[in-house]
Amino acid sequence: MNFSNLLIDWYLKNKRDLPWRQLKEPYAIWLSEIILQQTRVAQGWAYYEKFLNQFPSVFDLAAASEQDVIKCWQGLGYYSRARNLHKAAQIIVKDYRGKMPNSYDALLQLPGIGDYTASAIASICFGHKTPVVDGNVYRFLGRFFGIQTPINSSKGIKEYKELAFALIDYKDPATFNQAIMELGALQCKPQNPNCSECPFQFKCVAFAENTIKSLPVKINKTKIKTRHFNYLVFIGNASDTLLVRRTGKGIWQNLYEFPLLESDTLMSETALKNHSNFPKWALHSHSEISLYNETPIVHKLSHQHLITQFWIVSALDLPASSIAIEKLEKYPVSALTARFLNDFHF
Repeated sequence: MNFSNLLIDWYLKNKRDLPWRQLKEPYAIWLSEIILQQTRVAQGWAYYEKFLNQFPSVFDLAAASEQDVIKCWQGLGYYSRARNLHKAAQIIVKDYRGKMPNSYDALLQLPGIGDYTASAIASICFGHKTPVVDGNVYRFLGRFFGIQTPINSSKGIKEYKELAFALIDYKDPATFNQAIMELGALQCKPQNPNCSECPFQFKCVAFAENTIKSLPVKINKTKIKTRHFNYLVFIGNASDTLLVRRTGKGIWQNLYEFPLLESDTLMSETALKNHSNFPKWALHSHSEISLYNETPIVHKLSHQHLITQFWIVSALDLPASSIAIEKLEKYPVSALTARFLNDFHF
């Protein structure tokens, strides 16, 4: 069996017609890879086209404000990807005159680009023999070879990378890399893989040993933290409201949200007013408070579950930092806040 020939033959017959596959433009390839890092193709496709429409070149992206970049990214999650994309664009324009670095090592120095993305760009755009190892590749190789080393261990990362190096087609690394990722995405899926039509079934260890569901091996390190969020949705007489920008290195960095009170448990209105961070001016302005959602919204992130309540606070006059309600759509917000804005209709 010639592994590479069999893989590429399957790919040429079964590959999806995706817009970034029609191009060799490094900027477009880079953008697609960043978007698809933690996003399904079905969702990422629309964002890819939206992003290219608003920022058609690396120069446009570098010249944009971070707020505009994050606003365009809104809804994709993992916003550090957008911030790093923006920073990297500025470096490419400043240090490389707008041309994407053409070596794996140079690409690796850009913000937000790790081994996988550098390997993908280097191979697809510049023909370098740099194998990609993403979730799809881990799954296919783990099952086909029956690998028991955890994919999220240092030993496993090294083992899979060395194996990918040994398998890559040195004549056409770009097609090989796209083919092995596509096979994992379409054929060797996480659930219900299509083994009956897989060209590698006859030599697949997992298929022969009935261990498909247990491979690849991954150590469960994730601990889910539960947090209680109480958003204060102020509505002033001047048709204005309050938004604050999140700072620090936590979730949704630099996105905007309504003033937030975090608590250990669900809060009553009395507890809300007695919270040490409830604004004192709101207590003295004859404000009316009502709970928008009687059933808390459970917003699930990769490592956190946010138990969320939105409190509507009708106040006479808001501070000078308030913004007009009609301008809310200009601010980048989390998916959680975006859903509230869509449902509430000020």
